[in-house]
Amino acid sequence: MANNSQSRTARRKQKKSSKKPLWKKILLIMLLIFIIMGIGAGATAAYWIATAPDLDESKLSDPLASQILDKDGEVFATLGEEKRTKISYDDLPQVLIDAVTATEDARFFEHSGIDLRRIGGAVIANFKNGFGSEGASTITQQVVEKSFLSAEKKISLKVQEQWLALKLEREYSKEEILEMYLNKIFYGSGAYGVAKAAETYFGKKDLSELTLAEAAILAGLPQRPTAYNPYENPELTKERMDTVLTLMVRHGKISQEDADEAREVDIPSMLAGVSENSIPYKDFLKQVQREVEEKVDGADIYTDGLKIQTTIDTSIQEHVEFLLTDSEENPIPYPDDEMQAGMTVLDTKNGAIRAIGGSRNGNGTGYNYAIQGGQQPGSTMKPLVAYGPAIEFNKMSTYHQINDDKPYDYGGDSPIRNWNRSYAGWMSARHALNQSLNVPAVKTLEEVGYDKAQGFAESLGIKFADDSVTIGDAIGGTGTNVTPLQMAGAYRAFGNEGLYNDPYAVTSVEFPDGRTVELKPEAEAVMADYTAYMITDMLKTVITDGTGAQANVPGVTVAGKTGTTSLSDESGSPDSWFTGYSTNYTISVWTGGYTNEDGNRMAIPNGQTKIPHALFSNTMAEISKGVENTDFVKPDSVVEAAVEKGSRPAARPSDYTPSSQIVTELFVKGTEPDDTSEKFDELDPVSGLSASYNEDSNAIEVTWDYDGDADVSFELSAQVDDGQMQGLSTTEDTSMEISEVEPGADYTIQVVATSNDGDMQSEPATTSVSVPGGDEEEEEGNIPPVSGLSAKYNKDASIIDVSWNYNGPPASFEVAVNGQTQTVESNGIEISGASPGETYDIVVTPIGQNGANEGVEGESQSTSVTVPAAEEDTGEGNGDDEDSGDQSDEGSDEGNNDEANNEDNSEGNGNNGNGNGNGNNDEGTDEESGSDDEEGSGN
Repeated sequence: MANNSQSRTARRKQKKSSKKPLWKKILLIMLLIFIIMGIGAGATAAYWIATAPDLDESKLSDPLASQILDKDGEVFATLGEEKRTKISYDDLPQVLIDAVTATEDARFFEHSGIDLRRIGGAVIANFKNGFGSEGASTITQQVVEKSFLSAEKKISLKVQEQWLALKLEREYSKEEILEMYLNKIFYGSGAYGVAKAAETYFGKKDLSELTLAEAAILAGLPQRPTAYNPYENPELTKERMDTVLTLMVRHGKISQEDADEAREVDIPSMLAGVSENSIPYKDFLKQVQREVEEKVDGADIYTDGLKIQTTIDTSIQEHVEFLLTDSEENPIPYPDDEMQAGMTVLDTKNGAIRAIGGSRNGNGTGYNYAIQGGQQPGSTMKPLVAYGPAIEFNKMSTYHQINDDKPYDYGGDSPIRNWNRSYAGWMSARHALNQSLNVPAVKTLEEVGYDKAQGFAESLGIKFADDSVTIGDAIGGTGTNVTPLQMAGAYRAFGNEGLYNDPYAVTSVEFPDGRTVELKPEAEAVMADYTAYMITDMLKTVITDGTGAQANVPGVTVAGKTGTTSLSDESGSPDSWFTGYSTNYTISVWTGGYTNEDGNRMAIPNGQTKIPHALFSNTMAEISKGVENTDFVKPDSVVEAAVEKGSRPAARPSDYTPSSQIVTELFVKGTEPDDTSEKFDELDPVSGLSASYNEDSNAIEVTWDYDGDADVSFELSAQVDDGQMQGLSTTEDTSMEISEVEPGADYTIQVVATSNDGDMQSEPATTSVSVPGGDEEEEEGNIPPVSGLSAKYNKDASIIDVSWNYNGPPASFEVAVNGQTQTVESNGIEISGASPGETYDIVVTPIGQNGANEGVEGESQSTSVTVPAAEEDTGEGNGDDEDSGDQSDEGSDEGNNDEANNEDNSEGNGNNGNGNGNGNNDEGTDEESGSDDEEGSGN
């Protein structure tokens, strides 16, 4: 046994040498993994194939119709049942077959349903760019997908698609499959199948009449039927046609000469005109289609048999469409047929789109100004880029003082000017916004900072040109364009306590198999509730006191903002906006769209920039009927505080501040003023007041002293016996004589010091004096006439104020007014019910009351007064007559502190620069004749 034994060392060596190398183990493990994965993949693929739908012949011909439901769940449109003309393969001209196969599937007649070469290229592209980035579907696979599967980019569906394509190729000929394809696909303009498309676009019912260019257009349409629609986007159609012709040359279907000749056609001249389509509310359906395409991968509302729940309110949609027509019953005073318009109506509470008006006199197949492209927004950007961010980040109050002292030089080609070319000095942010002044807006933007302003506006759905904010964006005069849909979405957040979500037309999509995709967006707080409320409160005064008076809606509390832009070489505005909201609805309206023969933009005719105001007011009034209209609720984060006008920083009024110098403004809680203004105070009273009777002149001589430093005048009043204290006169001297005094009467005399600017006054100083001789005159039976008889018309109170003095024994007074008399005991009467334009003759006769004077009449005194005729109504309120540019008492004193100086300013056109060459905003519209602001200068 010892000979057979091995040492432990030898056994270890033998064991070690029997181990496999590490790399072999790794290779073996990887092989096992690949085998398992292959088995798993095969099993999975087998499962997908086993669960694939059957080839249902009934589904191979026609696409499934989609149902579109309104906000109440009622079907208002069915898509996929209309405009269809079937053809057979024998009806297809070779030029169309060549165009379609060269574009969609060059080896269609060679493969067995799937194209391995195309799959290889797609695999590489998907590996680089992610699954679904490039497809390899043949025409056969497209027929399968459209007939039996959804367009989602899932591996399981792709496997099923390929399997069914192979089955379809075994059961049907190539000719039959191509026939199915061309009868099934959607070509835009409501046309399904190539035969109906040829008729809709080119007026040709016989396909053999199609030209090469027409065949190329039809072959290119199915990829993006809305984008490549030649009625809506002829330039994009031209680009797609070029691509198809290039592919036909590449695959040997036509020569280069044929392609070049086809490219020479003018696409608009080829079109036959859109035939009638019974599908309603097409402007709204465009937004539905956009949302489904963007949010539901591969879904087609025209062919996939979907049930789409939308937010449309059909009654509102119909009213909006009515207002955009030239119906004789339409109350909107459009100036001509050229003006275009777009408008959007949202639910303020949730952002649901209730209606979309895409254009005037459109049938829904043309350009949709409400949701496509965009225009310069003008001053509607001021709350979004300037004042909103300033409240949000700086907690700016509505009283915040801004110096509107002169044009603002920001270093560009020309300074930023106000639309009215007037500058009124210090003013509140509220006043600057409701008068739509440009200089305060750009100063506010610079104060809050560009980055903060950009973030604030972008959170409301605004996308800036070049992804940056410039100074001109504060007044909407740059390359940044917006649509009424975007603008309504942004303003709606102000009316909804700062909550924002993208406006939406679709809440859910249900597929034929019952699967449902929810699309309603979630709202998020993008600003503080104090920002939303304070901007809303400021925008309410745009309508009550500012440039938006013509957008007022009786019985409905609304807030909103005007906006216009300008051109460099003519007066007027190419764009005019009004965006506003109530607690229920938000509406944004744009008008413009004028172009000359060269395709350049032109201004809206003078006096016609108020059309958006009328569209807003009419729509809001109509859709608010029968709806509870409430005011916006002030949050606890906002406080109201009384402020003394002109105080900088804001200060509370003192006990002596005149009521005319007190305003109530909004502050973020905790930032309201604590200090009290000392501007207004009580003056020192007069001293040494004395009065004595001068028998020779029958007058009372009054004297006093004044030691104060203020520039004052003195108001002298007197009370006779137990009568009322009545003002006599005002003087800057320290003495006065009261003449023709009443014998035997006791006079109480009062003197008050008043500052010459009318802001302050002193406590009254009084003294008394008795006039001798009353009893003797009474015994003589002498009644003197009244003196100082005067009659003045008080416009504010609509009364005639009659007063007089009397210096004699006790008496009553007979007052005759145009022959009608009455007797009074006082030294004056008020005549109410005065008629404009009428003259009133007034006679006052004193009549003795006691002793020898009882019944004795004194000499009558008379006077007359004419009530002014009624003033002609010249406007809708402050700021409405934008064409005149009239500035009532406009503060020529630059740097003053009197907001009243420009309270009567109207919003004109106007504006001002951004310095980046992207356009300008002249707020107002036709307000600015002869503007020196340039589109492209941002003025």
